[in-house]
Amino acid sequence: MSLTGVGKTALGVAVIRAHESRRADRLFDDPYAQAFVDALPDAFPQTADTTGIGATFVAHAAIRTRFFDDYLLGAGCAQVVLLAAGLDTRAFRLSWPPGTGLFELDLPDVLAFKEKVLANATPRCARTVVCVDLRMDWTSALSEAGFDPGVKTAWLAEGLLTYLTADEARRLMTAVSELSAPGSTLALEHGSVPAQAWRLPAQYTSLWKGGLGDDAPEWFASHGWQVRFTAFSDVAISYARTISVEGGFLTLTRP
Repeated sequence: MSLTGVGKTALGVAVIRAHESRRADRLFDDPYAQAFVDALPDAFPQTADTTGIGATFVAHAAIRTRFFDDYLLGAGCAQVVLLAAGLDTRAFRLSWPPGTGLFELDLPDVLAFKEKVLANATPRCARTVVCVDLRMDWTSALSEAGFDPGVKTAWLAEGLLTYLTADEARRLMTAVSELSAPGSTLALEHGSVPAQAWRLPAQYTSLWKGGLGDDAPEWFASHGWQVRFTAFSDVAISYARTISVEGGFLTLTRP
């Protein structure tokens, strides 16, 4: 089994999470990340001291993982949806409140690889996997899987929108808005970072399509969300880390 295109970028993030988990001052511990790396050992060349991925992106991915961990656990929602979940293992590694239902949405090949690697792992919440293409109709599959639009939900779009065109991103976020009960929350990254700043191979940055772009806060506000922006640099400082890129995170709330 192999991963290609956007699916392979999920494996790159697993490489970073495995690397971070080995640090003495780690921001989180993902005990499953290395298993994904071991399943496809030649996908990202590594040495003992580096992930083989641009250092700035490594720092960014570690910070965003911890930020979104904190966001999800602090959202106070019994229903959680991970859009383009990739090789995220939060269902297995975070201490969820009793009764939490978590839905993971992604492409079939990504989730098939993930399920094979995690076959013997036990989730710490009620986990449901939904195979969909988020560029197409995905809401029906989510509803059929047990999602309740009447329950406030914590949505996460980690590292997703940049891989979508503006039209695709608007359609996706419009659907999320329509499915979000009062009190629901949504978190994602915001801010344009030049591809060269990440020091990533062109085969991956060529997949970027821009998403909602710089107007994302205004778009969300016009669709009924309360918008909060937090700069990457401020989050990094709070975690005793540094990062030299612009941008940050949007944390949105449905009034």
